[in-house]
Amino acid sequence: MSFSLTTLEIEALTLSLRVATWSVLVSLVPGAAIAWLLARRSFVGKGLLDALVHLPLVLPPVAVGYVLLLTLGKQGLIGGWLDRFFGFTLAFTWQGAALASGVMAFPLLVRSLRLSFEAIDRRIETAARTLGAGPFDVFRNVTLPLALPGLLTGVVLAFTRSLGEFGATIAFAASIPGETQTLSLALYAAMQSPGNEDAAFRLMCLSFVVAYIALIGSEACARRIDRWIGSRA
Repeated sequence: MSFSLTTLEIEALTLSLRVATWSVLVSLVPGAAIAWLLARRSFVGKGLLDALVHLPLVLPPVAVGYVLLLTLGKQGLIGGWLDRFFGFTLAFTWQGAALASGVMAFPLLVRSLRLSFEAIDRRIETAARTLGAGPFDVFRNVTLPLALPGLLTGVVLAFTRSLGEFGATIAFAASIPGETQTLSLALYAAMQSPGNEDAAFRLMCLSFVVAYIALIGSEACARRIDRWIGSRA
């Protein structure tokens, strides 16, 4: 059995890392905002927003991809407008694959951050406010550092979820070698082709290695963050 990677397999690995990275980066700001809103504010429709955020967790991924195709495809309500006026399309591109992966991973990021915000002792923030710090300063210097473990957990969960995303990606971005074919899609394609057992095994090993490295790295970062927070206490 050969362990030498082919060009397509290297492209699938590179594309998977790019898609997962961008899906997390694009999700960070809105994810943090929604997590803070759900953790700290009461408002009409809060339950509906919470359910909407977590909907991708319970829907079939292909259904999520199909919804994205209907709205952001070239014939979709938003996608058609983007194509006509800006010549820009997301469907069947690596950016579309990142979007689909980000949508599926978004609830994990929000959930982790929300729990982290809820666990923070509000008296610490109140003390900072009484010392003259403004709301933004309190969030930047107190709330966010204390929420870093939850943020790291959410980022790792979102990243690894994006790496393994299949259903929404194949529905919205298809499986185009070198363009949208991520590791999971390449593995599926290899499994469906007789005689490609070696390629399927290599892709499976790659998936394990990348996910394992991400988890080990997150554990190391978590320990450093804990030490940093402890030194500031």
